[in-house]
Amino acid sequence: MTADRAARLRSLYDAFNARDIDTVVAAMSPDVDWPNGWHGGRVVGHDAVHRYWDRQWAAIRPTVRPTSITERSDGTVEVAVHLVVRDPTGTILDVADVRHGYAFDGDLVRRMDVEK
Repeated sequence: MTADRAARLRSLYDAFNARDIDTVVAAMSPDVDWPNGWHGGRVVGHDAVHRYWDRQWAAIRPTVRPTSITERSDGTVEVAVHLVVRDPTGTILDVADVRHGYAFDGDLVRRMDVEK
């Protein structure tokens, strides 16, 4: 894995935590396949991811901090993250350490999976 890819992923987590949807979605392929980690299932495409995060952020405030980034032998990238979920008033609802698995199409994120 290149240092550029790791730096890019870290910057995308920063953008997500800043609620900068446009920056994160711009780093995804047009037909991105994204997990609905909130209610289950998956969403596909830029518009669906944007709507999903709009709904999610109206109800909860997740903050996701990468703790390590590793390229796997199959070419996907694993990001270990520390997740803190708060309600709109700031009360902590959940704290967890999980893994995110990323597949790419060139420089664009094609798919992300939450792996606990």
